[in-house]
Amino acid sequence: MKNLFLAFLASSLAGHTALAQTAPGPYHLLNTIAIGGEGGWDYLNVDPAGERLYLSHGAQVEVLDLKTRKIIGTVPNTPGVHGIDVVPAANRGYITCGRNNTCVVFDLTTLRPIATVPTGPKPDALLYDSFSGRVFLFSNDGGKTTVLDAKTGAVVGTAELGGDVEAPATDGHGGIFVNIENKSEVIEFDAKTLAVRHRHRLAPGEEPTGLGYDRKTGRLFSACANEKLVVTDSKTGKQVAVLPIGKGADGAVFDPATRNIVTSNGSGTFTVIHEDSPAKFRVVANVPTARGARTIALDPKTHHLFTCTADYGPAPAPTAENAHPRPSIVPGTFRVLEYGK
Repeated sequence: MKNLFLAFLASSLAGHTALAQTAPGPYHLLNTIAIGGEGGWDYLNVDPAGERLYLSHGAQVEVLDLKTRKIIGTVPNTPGVHGIDVVPAANRGYITCGRNNTCVVFDLTTLRPIATVPTGPKPDALLYDSFSGRVFLFSNDGGKTTVLDAKTGAVVGTAELGGDVEAPATDGHGGIFVNIENKSEVIEFDAKTLAVRHRHRLAPGEEPTGLGYDRKTGRLFSACANEKLVVTDSKTGKQVAVLPIGKGADGAVFDPATRNIVTSNGSGTFTVIHEDSPAKFRVVANVPTARGARTIALDPKTHHLFTCTADYGPAPAPTAENAHPRPSIVPGTFRVLEYGK
């Protein structure tokens, strides 16, 4: 994902009040887990098999034990870290580093780096697909996506996806879906041949980032920058619904147990949408979170939701190079927020 976690903050309070709570929230805050340190953040990833939460933070990945809610280690030297995914069967993890266009491969037991793999420009989201046995490293600058063998980390191909790629999803049968941010599309490509199968327009949605997917109904849920969630039939490309979401959304998940789609909005809410049927969706609630909490991870075992944020200080003085500087991040305030029923 782009580092958008501060760009919208000047107008976020107005956006926060635009979507009032529509019903008693289906989620509430369970735990606030202090992490500390310095720097920005992007994706979180839950590993249900290992009962861990992986956090991108600054130039490292922090690893949280979900049984104790304690940090058990870090993977260092991941400049411009964005995404993390793990392959438990191979005891390997993969991390995209946007600042130097690499992927760090690490050992899940020791958390030590194993290898560094060159990628396309601005590697951002990534995805382990168990069907193909591959890890996809998606480029947010032009779509040149590096494809690795999940067991060895060897490069096995390159997918040319024709745009700035954001969040992915898999159907588990060889179809990979991704949002194309700069073209306002959601596309499908073949996990093995790497050929693009379909391109579906998301208008009136613009600049999609977070993506959820319901394998049972074939519905794709694209969270867009203009405060819309667009629901697309993945088989036909037909647009099924468009629903309002909070400002600054950068993540979306679908929980098949609850039939809830949840977007994480940096303005300080989760928008919760229920799938009543494949053709009917409704906004259930806008649950308060915290300003800057724009990414999200779902634990499929507990059905808990995780997001993260920090406190903000004043913006530095404008310069010729940066006329609109972002607010500063207060050191030591980075934290994880855990939500559940």
